[in-house]
Amino acid sequence: MTTIKVDEYLELRPVIPASAQTIYNSIKRSGDHLRRWLPFIENTQSVNDTRRFIKTTIKSTCSKKDMIFEISESNVFAGLISLKEVDRVNGKAEIGYWLDVNMTGKGIMLRACKAVVNYAFDDLKLNRVCIKTAVGNKKSAAIPINLGFYFEGTEREGEFLNGKFQDLMVYSMLKSEWKK
Repeated sequence: MTTIKVDEYLELRPVIPASAQTIYNSIKRSGDHLRRWLPFIENTQSVNDTRRFIKTTIKSTCSKKDMIFEISESNVFAGLISLKEVDRVNGKAEIGYWLDVNMTGKGIMLRACKAVVNYAFDDLKLNRVCIKTAVGNKKSAAIPINLGFYFEGTEREGEFLNGKFQDLMVYSMLKSEWKK
């Protein structure tokens, strides 16, 4: 995995265990902002939970491995973005992301997602990338919409969040569509 230089200010770096405290602090600071949409927030009770998550991801030998990047805006931690379950046999992956509450509204995630899509198609030679967002999460859904992703439909009760199953909106982009 490589560092992705997005522009003069924005960089995506492979996540490392040494960043666990910074990531955990961001999760705790942004908890109220993120809790409504992301199931992992409730299970992140200590920096050790974050450290364990990072180490498990890095050491994973699964055939469908996650690639997680730290988003750095002017050398300040801004959030995480990942290519989840990278399936090289079938040429596909899903993008997941979250931003620190203090970094929202700056266009960071749109730029980061665009760079990750380019990386997926150009470097990893994938054919399909999808983004799933909880129904009602308009800010998150704006990312794939603004990038020209195709709305495929609703994954009914696709995620268990805050004690109940939530529907997810599914957006996709094919390599042939991205290059147009």
